[in-house]
Amino acid sequence: MPDEPAPASAITDLMRAGREMSRLSMVFRYAIADRLGLTVSDLECLDFLADAGPATAGQVAERTNLTTGAVTSMLRRLQQAGYVTADRDPADRRRVIVTLRPERAADLERPYERFAGRAQRLVEGYSADELMLLVRHYGRMQAMYLDELDRLRDPAR
Repeated sequence: MPDEPAPASAITDLMRAGREMSRLSMVFRYAIADRLGLTVSDLECLDFLADAGPATAGQVAERTNLTTGAVTSMLRRLQQAGYVTADRDPADRRRVIVTLRPERAADLERPYERFAGRAQRLVEGYSADELMLLVRHYGRMQAMYLDELDRLRDPAR
């Protein structure tokens, strides 16, 4: 049986739910950043480094959508707070490699522990097919966000 198109009301409900989840996610991120004494941009940088591993300052700028000047200031703050190290790339001394200090990773995870446990219990109730649908959906949404960020950075695209 071919897939039936979703009714307009279901699409409207999904879009509304997505916007509300996005809004609440941002509010939650601001609350976590505040609890840690960080800005949301600081937290985004640290999350990126936790996921991606060491990265150049330019990669951090691209992933946080900040200017290189703003990233330089942010990295200085994060170094002084003991969250990251920033060392010259031995292969290219013009580049700086930023690394999350592993001993500080637990400090970043602690405010999420309760939420992460609840999210784990939530998704355990889904079938493998439902989870794969969500994985595909999130992957497609991520690609759209990255494309739109590129367009915002370069309106000529």
